[in-house]
Amino acid sequence: MLPYTITYFPVRGQCEATWMLLADQSQDWKEDIMTKEMWLKGDLKASCLYGQLPKFTDGDLTLYQSNAILRNLGRKHGLCGKDNREAALLDVANDEVEGLRVRYLLLIYQSYEEGKDQYVKDLSTQLKPFEILLKQKQGGKAFIMRDKISLVDYNLLDLLLVHQTLATGYVDTFLGLSACVALL
Repeated sequence: MLPYTITYFPVRGQCEATWMLLADQSQDWKEDIMTKEMWLKGDLKASCLYGQLPKFTDGDLTLYQSNAILRNLGRKHGLCGKDNREAALLDVANDEVEGLRVRYLLLIYQSYEEGKDQYVKDLSTQLKPFEILLKQKQGGKAFIMRDKISLVDYNLLDLLLVHQTLATGYVDTFLGLSACVALL
């Protein structure tokens, strides 16, 4: 039996960072793909604690929030920093990744046509803190915290990849961020 099961839709969405982490850490998992029709029937939704996916199971542990899943796997696989200080700094960086993800999702689902140009214009300000973090570590050729990958690097990579699609070539203007993408 595989150690993990992930129930989610057949899209990147909220599971991409988890899938990257598991693959990169050579972990096996089972995917329980949920179609829109299956979800709309309501049986699974009613059984989910928060009425949403992804659903992640590891033995008798079931988690529903994508960042809780990512942090759990990060702790389990040694991807949360070497001590409490690094773990706290990674929490800050991960929260900022999520803040940018929320802004991105609001753009995509609520104001894409009228908001894209301003969003891309403001993106430099949003990406600058990550660039600073990466440049502080070995001239931009390392991961967010140090020379070892962390759960935040997977989350950031996922976000950078969707922004490469949104604004082709834009991420490449940041040396540290583009090095991060190349490393992963």
